[in-house]
Amino acid sequence: MNRKNLIILLCLCLTFGACHKKHSIHLYDLRCENLHNPAAIDKDTPRFSWKIKSNKNGTEQKAFQLLVASDASLLHEGKADLWDSGKFESSSSVLVAYQGKKLNPGSSVVWKVRAWDNHGNVSEWSKAASFGIGLLSPDDWQASYIAFNTDAGYRECPQLYKSFHIDETGSHYLLHVNSLGYHEVYLNGKKVEKGVLSPAVSQFNKRSLINTYDVSDLVKKGANDLLLWLGSGWYTTGLPGVVNDGPVVRAQLEKTAGNQSQLVLATDTTWLGRKSSYTRHGNWRPHQFGGEIVDGNLAKSDLQVNDPEREWKAVSIIEVPAHSVSPQMVEFNTIQDTIKPAAILQISKDTFLVDMGTNLTGWLEFHFSNLKPGQQITMGYCDHLTKEGTFNDRNQYDRYVASGTAPEVFINKFDYHGFRYVRVTGLEEMPSADSISAYLVRTDFEKASGFECSDPDLNSIHNMQHYTLQCLSIGGDLVDCPQLERLGYGGDGNASTVTAQTMYNLAPLYNNWLQAWADVIREDGGMPHTAPNPYRAGGGPYWCGFIITASWNTYLNYGDTQVLEKYYPVMQKWLEYVNKYSIDGLLKPWPNNDYRNWYLGDWATPLGIDQTAEASVDVVNNSFIAVCFDNMEKIARVLGKPEDEQQYAAQKEQLRKRIHEVYFNQADNTYGTGTQIDIAYPMLAGAVPADKKKDVTQALYLETNVLRQGHFACGLVGLPVLTEWVVKYQAPDLMYSMMKQRDYPSYLYMLDNGATTTWEHWDAARSHIHNCYNGTGSWFYQAIGGIHPVDDAPAWQKVRIHPQIPDGVNWAKTFRETPYGKLAVNWELKDETMEMTIEIPVGVEAEVAFPSCTQEYRFNGLTKELLSNKNIALKSGKYTIGYER
Repeated sequence: MNRKNLIILLCLCLTFGACHKKHSIHLYDLRCENLHNPAAIDKDTPRFSWKIKSNKNGTEQKAFQLLVASDASLLHEGKADLWDSGKFESSSSVLVAYQGKKLNPGSSVVWKVRAWDNHGNVSEWSKAASFGIGLLSPDDWQASYIAFNTDAGYRECPQLYKSFHIDETGSHYLLHVNSLGYHEVYLNGKKVEKGVLSPAVSQFNKRSLINTYDVSDLVKKGANDLLLWLGSGWYTTGLPGVVNDGPVVRAQLEKTAGNQSQLVLATDTTWLGRKSSYTRHGNWRPHQFGGEIVDGNLAKSDLQVNDPEREWKAVSIIEVPAHSVSPQMVEFNTIQDTIKPAAILQISKDTFLVDMGTNLTGWLEFHFSNLKPGQQITMGYCDHLTKEGTFNDRNQYDRYVASGTAPEVFINKFDYHGFRYVRVTGLEEMPSADSISAYLVRTDFEKASGFECSDPDLNSIHNMQHYTLQCLSIGGDLVDCPQLERLGYGGDGNASTVTAQTMYNLAPLYNNWLQAWADVIREDGGMPHTAPNPYRAGGGPYWCGFIITASWNTYLNYGDTQVLEKYYPVMQKWLEYVNKYSIDGLLKPWPNNDYRNWYLGDWATPLGIDQTAEASVDVVNNSFIAVCFDNMEKIARVLGKPEDEQQYAAQKEQLRKRIHEVYFNQADNTYGTGTQIDIAYPMLAGAVPADKKKDVTQALYLETNVLRQGHFACGLVGLPVLTEWVVKYQAPDLMYSMMKQRDYPSYLYMLDNGATTTWEHWDAARSHIHNCYNGTGSWFYQAIGGIHPVDDAPAWQKVRIHPQIPDGVNWAKTFRETPYGKLAVNWELKDETMEMTIEIPVGVEAEVAFPSCTQEYRFNGLTKELLSNKNIALKSGKYTIGYER
C-alpha cells in the first residue's frame, strides 16, 4: 500500500484523563439562563446548561438528573424540595427547562446535576450552583421612586442614605435596585459587587432594569448604613422617558428563606440625600458626553455617612410613568484590565500629554501630589492625534479641584471615555507613570475564541478586531463608538454580529440588546436605526432589520429558541412596514422622521465608491430583505409555523427574481453599480440564476483584482457580505490578498499608521475606535480555522471542519468555546503532508472534510476506500489526522 495515500487517525485522549485510566465524565460550567449564579432572573421558569468533560472519545450524554432546592441542606436525592427530575433520558445539556414547583419572585434557589453517558458511566454530582427569581411584576414592589434634586439637575451625582437595624445575621439578603440612571451601592462603607456603570442600557420610556445584589456577607447585626450613589448617564433631561431633572432610584432589601422573601427596607420619604464630590458636564448627545468634575474637599468624606460637616436633607418622591421593569439579564460592566502610560511628554509649562499606548474605553485614575487648595487639574481625552499633532477631545474632559491635603485622587465613576491620549493641564511638575492608571471597562462577558497562524499580519488584524469589540461593549449592547455617539446602531451590529458571537460569549448581551430593539418599534412597524433610540440617527434597512438577522444568529450560536419566539411578532411587524414601502415587488426609500434619518445601502466605503448611488442602495437593501425572508422562513420552521414558512419562502423567491430582472447588467455580468457589494450580495441572497453564477463570480474577481487592485472596496455592510461570500464560495486567496494590502484602503494601512482599534473610515476620518470594519473577523475562524456551523443544528451541535488555506499560510491554531465546550482545530503543513488536530466537546458532532486527492485513510487499523471529497464524521474527543496534500 502506498504510504502517501494514507490518512492516519491517531485517537488521542482529552486532557481530562490519561488513556489507561478508568473512563469518567465530569460536569462543569453550570449556568442558569446563560448566566453564572444570577442573583435574579426575569422569569419563574429557568433554563439550565452544563458542559461535560470525558477522557474517552465518542462520549455522549444519554441521561441527566437535576436537583433543585430552596436551601443547600436540601440539595440531595430524596430531599430536594423544588424539583428532582429523576434519571431523565435526554442528550440535551443546553437550556434545559425547569419543571418543578412554582418559584416565587424574590426567592433564592440552588441546583446541581449529574449525567449518564453512552458507555454506562455516571458522573459525580456537579458543584452546586445558584440563581434567584427577580421581582417580576409591579405587585412585587413596595418601594417608591426617590431623588435628591438640586439646582444642578441632571449634572448632580447625589447620594441617598438610610440606616436600618438587623436583629440576626446568617440569613440570606437580596437588595433589588431599579435606578433610572447609573448607581453604585455601598453597605457599611463597602462597595457592593464589582460592577460599575450599572444598570445596562434600556429604552427609558419603555423599560428600566433591576440589578439585584446578594448582600448577605455585608449585613451585620445591629445598625447598618445603606448608601446609594447616583449618576444620570442616559437618564438626562430631554431624552425619552426622562421625567425628572436628575437621577431616580427605587430599592428594596429582602430577607429570603426557602422559596419565600420578607421585606426589610424600601426607599420612601424617610431616606435622606446630599451632594457628593462628583458632578458632571455634557448633555449625552453626540460629541457632548462630557465628563466629571470632582471636588477634592468632599471626596475625602463621601463614604462617611455621619460627617457632621455634611448635611443630609429630605428626598423627593418622584412619579414615574408606568413602564416595563425587569431584572437585568446581562452581566455587569466591570474593570477588565489596567493599562499604564507608555509615554508622558511636557507640551507647555503646565500641560502634559500622556500616551497610554493603546486605545481603550473606560476610566482614568490619577494620584496627584503637592496640589494647592482650589488648584484645578483638567484631563482631556482623545483617541488619536492628527498628523499635525492636533488634540481634539470632542468635549471629553474631567476636572479635579484640589483640597490641598493628601491624598488627592481622581477616578471616573458615572461617565467614561474612549481614548489613548490624555492632555493634563494645571500641573506644576511632570506626573510619574506610577501615578496614572487607565482601566478598560466593558460588559463582563467571557472570551470564547482564539486564533493564531503563521502570518503575523493576519494575527495583527485579528487581534485588533478582537480587542476593538471589547472597547465597544459597555452597557449590554455593542455601540458604534464610545466617544462620539455611544449608540447601539443596528448596521454596525449586523456587520459585526457573526464576528462578535464567534469571539465572545454574548448570549446575555444580545438578550439585553434585542429586548431594546423590541422596545423601540413604532406602532406602524417602523424601526429606528439604533436601540436604545434616544434620538434620531442615520442608517437604512440593514440597520432596522437587526431584529431579524441578530435574532437568527443568536439562535444559531446559542440555541435559544425563546429568542425567536419572543421577537418573531416584532420581526413580522417590521416586514409589514417594509411591504408598505415596496413598489413593484422591490423596497424603495422610506421617509425620514423624528426617530430615524437617511436611507443607506453600504456605508463608510473608500474614496471612489459612490455609496449613495440609487442602483447600489436598491440592490443592497433588496438583497438584505431577501436574506431576511430566508431567515424568517427558517425561523417559522423552527417555531412550527408551516403557513408562515411557505409565505416567507414565496416572498423570498419572488424578490430574488425581481432583483435579477431589475438590477442585472447583461453587458458585464454585474448588478447595480458593479461594486464588490453590488455583485456579491445578490449571490448570497440567491438572486443569481445558476447559469450566471460563474460569470458573476468572474466579474467579482475582475472588480477586486483589476479595478480595485486587490483592495477592499466596500464599507460597513460590504465587509461582512464579502466575508460570507468568500467562505461560502471557498475563495481564501481572494480574501488573503485583500488582507495583505498595506496601502489605502486596508487593515494593514490602519496598523501601519498606529491603529490599535479599527477605525470608522478607511482614511482615518473621525473615530479611531469604531465598529464599522469588524465584519471580516469571522473569516479567520470559518476559513483558515475551518470551523463552520451547520444551520439546522443550533448551539454548534453539529459542525463542519474544512480549513480553507490561502497560499502563504502554513499553520493555524483556532478554537471557539461553544455552549457544549471547547471546539479546537490546529493544523500544520509539513512538506507534502498536512497534520490536523481536532478537539470536539461532548454533545457536538463534527463532519471533517478531506481533500479530494486522498484515496484511502486508516482509522484504528482499518483501511477504507475514500471517494473524492468524502467526509468522515467524528464525535467528542481529540483526534490527530495526517494526510497527503
